[in-house]
Amino acid sequence: MLLSNIFSPLNIKVGLESEDKDELFEEMVDLFVSNTPGSPPRTAILEALHERENKLSTGIKKGLGLPHAKIQGLQHPAGVIGLSKEGIEYESLDGSPVHIVFMLLSTETDYDIHLRILKRLSLLLNDPSFLNELFIQTSNEDVYQTLCRFEKTLVGML
Repeated sequence: MLLSNIFSPLNIKVGLESEDKDELFEEMVDLFVSNTPGSPPRTAILEALHERENKLSTGIKKGLGLPHAKIQGLQHPAGVIGLSKEGIEYESLDGSPVHIVFMLLSTETDYDIHLRILKRLSLLLNDPSFLNELFIQTSNEDVYQTLCRFEKTLVGML
């Protein structure tokens, strides 16, 4: 499954306003729910994200956040991308604030697909040139085009 099919320009926000992880989850879920007809309820998504986050922080390294959860009633994997120049307090594993956040929402039953998507994301998020290029974008459409362009480099790596 292509990341460009999971993340759409409508669900990308440049200039996140949140100051901490709880606000961030609300900001990103609100964006998703408002742009996704037939979305599961906001509260169900937030609860699933917090439940997953309580197991281990998804603030992985170097200013990256990768919150993810399986959502009851979700029809297909979907996600939200957010960028923050200021950084967001996230209780990350390395203690640093996050600047780039990829929120992944998966169906409850497609565990294999969930893992494959996380693998694709991890390959991109380990590419410093992708992160640098992503961070300088100023619009949701530019972020999406950057994702599409770099995703093409993954062909043959999976």
